[in-house]
Amino acid sequence: MAISLDAIWSVATLLAGTLVLRPYVVGFLAFFLVAGRRDLGPARTLGFLLWGFLVALGAELSSTRVGVPFGFYHYTGETAGAELFLSNVPFFSPLSFPFLAYASFCLTRRALGPGWARSRAGRLRMVALSGALMTLLDVVIDPLAVQGGRWFLGHIFDYPEGGAYFGVPLSNFVGWLLVGWATVGGYVWVAGETRLGSPHPGMALYYAVLAGNLALTLSIGELVMAGAGIVVHAVVFLLLYGVSRVPLGRCSSEGLSATP
Repeated sequence: MAISLDAIWSVATLLAGTLVLRPYVVGFLAFFLVAGRRDLGPARTLGFLLWGFLVALGAELSSTRVGVPFGFYHYTGETAGAELFLSNVPFFSPLSFPFLAYASFCLTRRALGPGWARSRAGRLRMVALSGALMTLLDVVIDPLAVQGGRWFLGHIFDYPEGGAYFGVPLSNFVGWLLVGWATVGGYVWVAGETRLGSPHPGMALYYAVLAGNLALTLSIGELVMAGAGIVVHAVVFLLLYGVSRVPLGRCSSEGLSATP
């Protein structure tokens, strides 16, 4: 019993360390839980969180061992005694993927309009575009994370062979695409055509994550990196606006608030 209590105390202490070291993750996660509860409902929000977490954790455990699907990388473990790890993976890392997937899911819903769930083709478009939008967030997130030693993230991981895009290998983006597809696809497959709330808070989450990462990129003086991210997402914004103007997506914001 004493050993069990010691173990519980140790996990609780490390979890508290995660909250202290990663307040930005906790903040975005809390926003997701509030927005998701109003949008998907409490049970589906928790299901989305758990499913996305498990998919991401499996992908990270696999990639840090055999290089699939993100390509090979490793965590340095420099914060192993200060925050919670699951095997060799910091707890906060796979915990981030569900809210990024949800934000991408919401932005896609706004672009495609409320009729996406009524056909198999519509659901496939939803999953495909959600995964792509999540990957495009990582075009800004991971190059900044590689420079973590220059800001408060810390030097927590390495790509041993570097990468073509500001130190990030292209395989990493393939991995994000697959994880995004799996996360949103799993949710869509289980939830089916259900009533949804407004996607707007989730859209705000998407652009809050984007803006925060771009601001940090600028703060460490990586102007070219930030400029590349801004150009990519400006083009994406214009493309999404164009998609939302075609007949399939032409609807009022009120019509987006529920799926009949």
